[in-house]
Amino acid sequence: MLWDDTGYLISKSRYNENSIISELFTKNHGKVSGIIFGGTSKKIKNYLQIGNKLHINFNSKSDNRIGYLKVEISKALSPNFFEDYQKLSCITAVMNLLKILTAEFQKNEKIFFMLEEFYNILNTKNWIKNYIFWELELYKNLGYDLKFKDIVHKEIDNDKIRYISKSLTEKRIIPNFLIDRNDNSEDLKVLLDALKILSDYLEKTILKPNNLSQPLSRKNFINTLR
Repeated sequence: MLWDDTGYLISKSRYNENSIISELFTKNHGKVSGIIFGGTSKKIKNYLQIGNKLHINFNSKSDNRIGYLKVEISKALSPNFFEDYQKLSCITAVMNLLKILTAEFQKNEKIFFMLEEFYNILNTKNWIKNYIFWELELYKNLGYDLKFKDIVHKEIDNDKIRYISKSLTEKRIIPNFLIDRNDNSEDLKVLLDALKILSDYLEKTILKPNNLSQPLSRKNFINTLR
């Protein structure tokens, strides 16, 4: 099996003194893994940053054996955020989500193109709020569509609208901007509340049923915002 493709580096680990095992999310083949010989050399390792976009040549003797990758830099994206720890942590968290939530060799062009949009979002003024909507769209494209309007009812309290989600065990206030996208809230506490809701949804609906744990990188990202 031999092919060329373009993908984002989502994980890497040392294989031996000179090589690494990497995972990439590619346009035409979904998530793929392979050994990069010489991946620890100065020539290559500088652009093997998590989140960078690479051109890859994949070679494998059979479907049951790990492949070998030759890589070239396509876009050095992560270095643009080396001085912004919050955004760099967000990149790491997103790539880790793709690592644990996607299956090997399952093509999904929507998610691939979402990654290009993700980097555009990082350069917007209200990037945290925009990222929250991006993450919801990611879950939708993975088959988990969280429709807030279907699980809330509206209350009026002192002339202010509140959206409430009720279950058998709890009553929860849902940030207005998740229902009314015209809401211009940029309050960090409100945004953190929304991220907490997404984390709970991720944990209960996606991770636990698949015997997976909440990624530490996601917790670290949220902690950088506090």
